[in-house]
Amino acid sequence: MAKKFPLHPSHPERICWGCDKYCPVDSLACGNGSDRTMHPSEVLGDDWYTVGDWGLEPEEQDAAKTAA
Repeated sequence: MAKKFPLHPSHPERICWGCDKYCPVDSLACGNGSDRTMHPSEVLGDDWYTVGDWGLEPEEQDAAKTAA
């Protein structure tokens, strides 16, 4: 089963988001390239999950809106 994808991680720059392994940036294990994959919040901003179809469950989106 895949891990739940965090909407607002505290330090997204420390992790590669390219697969379900979520490796530290200094220990990439998937061989998916030489650089880490950025979290969508780093590219699109904090409201990244409100635009488009990310496949997130509605209760996850509602919880994130109330937490913000």
